[in-house]
Amino acid sequence: MGLGGLPAWFLRVAALVFCQPIAHLYNLSLVTSTVPLQWKEASIRPVPKTTAPKQEADFRPISITPILTRIMERSVVRNFLYPVLFNPLPTLTLQFSDQFAFRPTGSTEAAIIALLHTVTNLLLSNPYVIVISLDFSKAFDTVRHYTLLQKVAELDLPDHVFNRLVDFFEGHSHQHCLCRQHIEHKEDQCQHHSGVEHRTSFLHHHLL
Repeated sequence: MGLGGLPAWFLRVAALVFCQPIAHLYNLSLVTSTVPLQWKEASIRPVPKTTAPKQEADFRPISITPILTRIMERSVVRNFLYPVLFNPLPTLTLQFSDQFAFRPTGSTEAAIIALLHTVTNLLLSNPYVIVISLDFSKAFDTVRHYTLLQKVAELDLPDHVFNRLVDFFEGHSHQHCLCRQHIEHKEDQCQHHSGVEHRTSFLHHHLL
């Protein structure tokens, strides 16, 4: 649940009542390429990385955006980003065929199968195969929005959708909500900065 305090179950229960006004807000947001400031506010909560966390390093900060934001992001990704990723222009320099994360048909199992298939084929004509695996620490935290949007600009997206994505990455703010049982509760509203993992749909599709 984000700072708005609106739970997902409430929207499901009252879907018949709120579907039309929410759809109007979403369409207006797309047409005007504008993301309301309330949809850019996030609640940062620590999520334990271990079963028995004892120090700050044992927690991962998760930025939880409002439920309306997440629904809108999924809609933009499904209706605009996926089509251009699966049917890219011939002149597009970006390649997504070897990306398995954050795609409808991708998974860690699919990545392992593809790797085993490649290695098996190479072993038919080579005595051995060397596999180099890299793990980038805090990869999502170090992505520059400017660089990301430069890559997105290469996609065959409608202008109003691209401009909305630009507006989406501007003016973010968040509040720190720390768990009482591990540390004294504090709330500090500040501008968005790196070092926080975001629970958003759009960002993950263009990092790999």
